[in-house]
Amino acid sequence: MTMNPVYEKLNRCYESIREKIPFAPEVALILGSGLGDYADGFAEEGTIDYHEIEGFPVSTVPGHKGRFIFTHVEGVPVVMMQGRVHYYEGYPMSDVVLPTRLMKLMGAKVLFLTNAAGGVNYDFSAGDFMMIKDQISCFVPSPLLGPNAEELGPRFADMSHIYDETLQQKIRDSAAEMGIQIQEGVYLQLTGPAYESPAEVRMCRILGADAVGMSTACEAVAANHMGYKICGISCISNLACGMTEQPLSHKEVQETADRVAPLFKELVTKTIKKIGQR
Repeated sequence: MTMNPVYEKLNRCYESIREKIPFAPEVALILGSGLGDYADGFAEEGTIDYHEIEGFPVSTVPGHKGRFIFTHVEGVPVVMMQGRVHYYEGYPMSDVVLPTRLMKLMGAKVLFLTNAAGGVNYDFSAGDFMMIKDQISCFVPSPLLGPNAEELGPRFADMSHIYDETLQQKIRDSAAEMGIQIQEGVYLQLTGPAYESPAEVRMCRILGADAVGMSTACEAVAANHMGYKICGISCISNLACGMTEQPLSHKEVQETADRVAPLFKELVTKTIKKIGQR
């Protein structure tokens, strides 16, 4: 019997770095746009550059460094993905979610997703944080297309509770301790890389989305399929096209993310500490 090619590639990646993994992480943290320097506040206990991993997709986006960092956050063993890979960079979807799957093979049980997203809810402001409660991922190809890798999960994965409710409460509690209001809502992933048109933004709102971006949802589908517990926070970097008079730019996304980065880092750290406390 031939091995599933997606699982075979994943295994090759894992075997090529297995000796370099310093410990089994509990939490896998994917750092979104403008948030890549979160890792700088912690002692590096191991790093694996994406270029060192056989056949691994490498991020081409400014501000995405491209490496795994192993550290402890408040005593919790964490692997951070510093620079994610996006579907719009031209990779097949199986490669886009390969890092997420690889961190599960490293031992991670919780996937903590972060991103910069456009707000499509008029109650949101640039600089808000939105805890992701649910998602819409059908505008990008499913990472589960093709022959199912039984080693990873079932053919027909249940998506009724993608974002773990216990972890959601930990995020709420952390925000309350900090005295900040956290928004909650639905994240919708489009392919990008162009920003949405005003009509597309209206469509997203009609469909029930509160924030829109170019990542995250596909990773959550792959992670849910593998049995991760998942939580996610979007940094609302701007209000989406047509909601203000201002044209959109990646520079604005970066500037907003940088401005709120200290608060964001504190929120992530507090949440990870609570995850470690069970």
